[in-house]
Amino acid sequence: MDNDNVILVLTNLPDRETAKKLASLIVTEKLAACVNISADILSIYNWDGEQQADTEVQLMIKTRQACYAGLEALIIAQHPYDLPEIIAIPLVAGLPAYLDWVRKETETP
Repeated sequence: MDNDNVILVLTNLPDRETAKKLASLIVTEKLAACVNISADILSIYNWDGEQQADTEVQLMIKTRQACYAGLEALIIAQHPYDLPEIIAIPLVAGLPAYLDWVRKETETP
């Protein structure tokens, strides 16, 4: 994958305040052009051999492939979970002007 390709990275957090802090840090560090914070979602999963059901909020992070390693490191360092979900999804299409904006906003000076 080309390092200039725009990707969507997803991660879930336990509450809106934690999500806002992480989203702001990600954008401030120019690791993403934009981060959307979802409304509450219900996550059902197995952890330590037991089924869990927790309310979380999801971050939808728009960035470039070139920023992924730094973004992943920042999320791991700041995330309250022992094992945070961090998933990168390649984009197959998008409004060219929007994708160009994402690239511009994530360029290192």
